[in-house]
Amino acid sequence: MDDEGELKDSEEIKYFRETPVETVLGNHIFVLLQVAAVHLAQSPADLAGAQLVIDTVSAMLSAGGARLGEHVELFRSALAEVQQVYVRAAQTPKATTSASDAKREGETQPAE
Repeated sequence: MDDEGELKDSEEIKYFRETPVETVLGNHIFVLLQVAAVHLAQSPADLAGAQLVIDTVSAMLSAGGARLGEHVELFRSALAEVQQVYVRAAQTPKATTSASDAKREGETQPAE
């Protein structure tokens, strides 16, 4: 590995050592919710992609609970908003689903 790569790695490692885990996870939760929003904003909406992200964030919030820190309710509210957008997008005839989603008729709403 070159010196520049080692420097970057050491900066990243330092960041992860110094940053509280709940802060790192919170940042990732918001990035994931942005990913879901982008997939829902496509025309047509990518329901399968958005659902995967929504379900993953939901699982993270469920597993982490109060341990995610003082902003956990903000994370839950943001997830609820994205879920509402998902439901509206799923009611739009042009929304796309994957082949496996088409087989699971009736499972258009992500887990909460």
